[in-house]
Amino acid sequence: MRPFVFPLLTIFFLAPTASLAGSVELGPRPAYLVSQMEEGSLKQKLKSCIGQPAKRTMFSIGHRGAPLQFPEHTEEGYRAGALMGAGILECDVTFTKDKELVCRHSQNDLHTTTDILVTELAGKCTAGFTPASGGAQASAECRTSDLTLDEFRALNGKMDSANKNAQSIDAYMKGTAPWRTELYGKTGTLMTHRESIALFKELGAKFTPELKAPKVAMPFDGFTQDDYAQKLIDDYKAMDIAPEDVFAQSFNLAHVLYWIENEPEFGKQAVFLDGRRNLDPLDPSTFEPSMAELKEMGVNYIAPPLFVLLTLEDGMIVPSPYATAAKSAGLNIITWTLERSGPLHEGGGWYYQSVGDVIDSDGKMLEVVDVLAQDVGVTGIFSDWPATTSFYASCMGLE
Repeated sequence: MRPFVFPLLTIFFLAPTASLAGSVELGPRPAYLVSQMEEGSLKQKLKSCIGQPAKRTMFSIGHRGAPLQFPEHTEEGYRAGALMGAGILECDVTFTKDKELVCRHSQNDLHTTTDILVTELAGKCTAGFTPASGGAQASAECRTSDLTLDEFRALNGKMDSANKNAQSIDAYMKGTAPWRTELYGKTGTLMTHRESIALFKELGAKFTPELKAPKVAMPFDGFTQDDYAQKLIDDYKAMDIAPEDVFAQSFNLAHVLYWIENEPEFGKQAVFLDGRRNLDPLDPSTFEPSMAELKEMGVNYIAPPLFVLLTLEDGMIVPSPYATAAKSAGLNIITWTLERSGPLHEGGGWYYQSVGDVIDSDGKMLEVVDVLAQDVGVTGIFSDWPATTSFYASCMGLE
């Protein structure tokens, strides 16, 4: 059987300079998801919206662009995400050898997200390619901080993947999951942070940059952690972007508190990405700091993975104690990441772990979105394919 590949609209082949600020195209995937739902009032409501005009919505956040099919953090992926109605787009921010800010999910992912290993720049990588041998997996490590900005610009983005059993570089670069696609994997235009700001503005989207944890020791050639956090905000100020249009994020609470203290207008919407490993979403005693304490610190937005916000009660998906506590403290809640798990017939994996016992088909995805929106009250959902969240929000009249 051939692996299923999600269809894509031909409108994605617009010239790269075309403005998509007024256009939203969802394609066939939302209808497919609705067709997989169990019969009921939610399915009937969503079914009634199939084929209806959709709108750009803040509820729909393009996670790294649209990486279900497009190389992440590339111009092509961002344009696809905006076309599918994402009202907010994400640039994960890290820095080059010459301390310029660029869009990459990690400072050390160039070996899996670009073509660096087949270019002359491979010799500058922190660690070159090593084939799999015995019990050891194939490996490489190439950092943005290994390259100058001009060298970074010479690379092309690819689908984020690596074949850990590979004996050659060519095989190592061909690890894309069968439920993704390589159809658009040869056209990944990398972007600087400032270039992403200009593009998102053109596309009519707002901004959610994530300050990534450095993989190099800080300070880096005199570049401190505070310099790094400030430089991210300075790019928006230099490009005359209103603070209320920017949702700066970090998994490091210290970064969020830095913005609250030093850039209070931007700090109002700074997002604490909650990845605390010792936290039990069912046990409020493990919330350290507590939701009320976070609010007292000036944090207004919190963003855990979606499973943290959900639990099961008599076989039904309901808000978790974590979700209830965050809402009670007056925190705005964002969550991640939809459309990142592949087909859901076997429980959905990591992102659905708290409700995996009832996740048995792709149709459950929209049930999860409905609980997150209506019962948890999230203000937005990151998605690898924003058409799904844009469709739901447009159908339900969400902003």
